[in-house]
Amino acid sequence: MTEAKIISALNEENFSHFSKTYVPSRLLLGPGPSNAHPEVLSALSLNPIGHLDEAYISLMSDVQQLLRYTWQCNNRLTLPMSGTGSAAMEASIANFIEEGEKILIAKKGYFGDRLVDMATRYKADVSVMEKPWGESFSYEEIKYEIETKKPAIFAIVHAETSSGVLQPLNGIGEVCRKNNCLFLVDAVTSLGALELLIDEWKIDLAYSCSQKGLSCPPGLSPFTMNKRAEDKLSSRKTKVPNWYLDLSLLNKYWGSDRVYHHTAPVNMNFAIREGLRLIANGGLDNVWYRHNTNAKKLWKGLESLGMELHVSEDYRLPTLTTVKIPPAVDGDGFRNHLLRKFGIEIGNGLGELSGKVWRIGLMGFNSSEENVDRLLNLFDTELKKYSIFESSTF
Repeated sequence: MTEAKIISALNEENFSHFSKTYVPSRLLLGPGPSNAHPEVLSALSLNPIGHLDEAYISLMSDVQQLLRYTWQCNNRLTLPMSGTGSAAMEASIANFIEEGEKILIAKKGYFGDRLVDMATRYKADVSVMEKPWGESFSYEEIKYEIETKKPAIFAIVHAETSSGVLQPLNGIGEVCRKNNCLFLVDAVTSLGALELLIDEWKIDLAYSCSQKGLSCPPGLSPFTMNKRAEDKLSSRKTKVPNWYLDLSLLNKYWGSDRVYHHTAPVNMNFAIREGLRLIANGGLDNVWYRHNTNAKKLWKGLESLGMELHVSEDYRLPTLTTVKIPPAVDGDGFRNHLLRKFGIEIGNGLGELSGKVWRIGLMGFNSSEENVDRLLNLFDTELKKYSIFESSTF
């Protein structure tokens, strides 16, 4: 069919069969997004205003102040980038690596692979240290690699969503400073949910997302950088190769000048302000305690049902639990059953863990004792129906 005939057919189409947008109710207990807090959704639905309106500019300042509290930092350049977490991930590479510069990436899962891919595209000299999916790096291993490789940047994922590993970060920042290296942390599945101390841990660059610990819809990616990172950015020999993510330009918009850069997603910023406000009012210590307590309840409950968890408790990620699919169970069948009959989403494994584990998320608004009890009850009553062999036990 020619292009003209396609257009003609479209013009003759009767679109009255399209009903008003409907989305089924879901409890999102997978790797993300998680359900947004009702008050966040209320803020999201407010009437948009201009992105240079003085009321919006005041709101921008609120968001920055609340983000500094949640990041536990005093960094001047702290902002929510327009785009999902991968946008801030790419900004961290595009702005701070020039062609031929060395970056050392500690890879222990899917999102370490993504960092490697991005750094390669920006023609960095990429060096990789690697662990199996389900293990973490020791301080000594990281220290040795930094001292040996002498990278310009060392990058690591704090909370690896693909494997369920929480990487200890204490002491790494000091090693980076002694070796004239920037410390870059992926905090996509930890910000607003788990202990994360940007200034105290001497983290130079960090990024996250809006749809997990912050209880917002996807669409923004919180980012922070300190003076060491600012100095490296200002000393670039070449222009940042990505215009949209150029922090020297974004700095003029989010800085005191408020110089127009792009049309900001104003309603998403209404939402993130509300999500951050709820965290600040509840207190970070209480938020961290809630996430850890509910995760431990989930772990204990799963193990009492005979399930095996993929990661050792010593470095298990409270916001995302990887549980091994028993050999006798139809993993996809059970997961689809939970979604279709009960409206509950849990995730399949990602990458090399696909078909081997389920990924269960307890993040932000969804990290509650009630949700843990509901899911454990369904594992207890429904899992046996998806045994490949009727007489099988787990």
